[in-house]
Amino acid sequence: MKTDTQLKNDITSELEWEPSVNANQIGVEVKGGVVTLAGHVDSYAEKWNAEKAVERVSGIRALAVEMTVKLPGSSRRSDTEIAHAAEGALKWQTFLPEGTIKIMVESGWITLSGRVEWEYQRQAATTAVRHLLGVKGLNDEIAITSKVSASNVKTNIESALKRRAIAEGQRIFVAVDGSDVTLTGEVDTWTEREQAWNSAWGTAGVEKVVNNITII
Repeated sequence: MKTDTQLKNDITSELEWEPSVNANQIGVEVKGGVVTLAGHVDSYAEKWNAEKAVERVSGIRALAVEMTVKLPGSSRRSDTEIAHAAEGALKWQTFLPEGTIKIMVESGWITLSGRVEWEYQRQAATTAVRHLLGVKGLNDEIAITSKVSASNVKTNIESALKRRAIAEGQRIFVAVDGSDVTLTGEVDTWTEREQAWNSAWGTAGVEKVVNNITII
């Protein structure tokens, strides 16, 4: 098990290794395996990339993000400009029917809402707008509506976990209530926890995933 000092050093190295992140602007604090990121970055995309870089490091028990986005002058855009750019990005990058996703922009923050049938469609929508110039943050309010039986959902998720050899399968437990899934159990790394979450979301009929898996 890593000490807090070792974990901090690994996180700092990972941030410095990630080319899309300016590690000099990000402060790292670790206490009891809980990581806090502070400081400021130049774009929402950089903030998101920093979070993903930290999640790649093994030994993290939890992550708190207190970074702020401070756009340089050349990156600032009006909410109207961002909304038009987001509309175009969704049209050309997601292949969803027009009007499926609704866009609202306020003070640089984009809120996406609407309904899709699959998690990959929701991820495509958020990915399309995340890197747009001028964006300070993203609220994902897209719902998933796909009707299948709860027993099939549970079976399909458990099968996916076994196929991918995630934490040997038996250490993760799947509970299904309608279209809502709750994952519990223990894994060794943040990556395994993320893979289990993705496996649940990749199953037809899932509209909500609560990830209560702990890292030991």
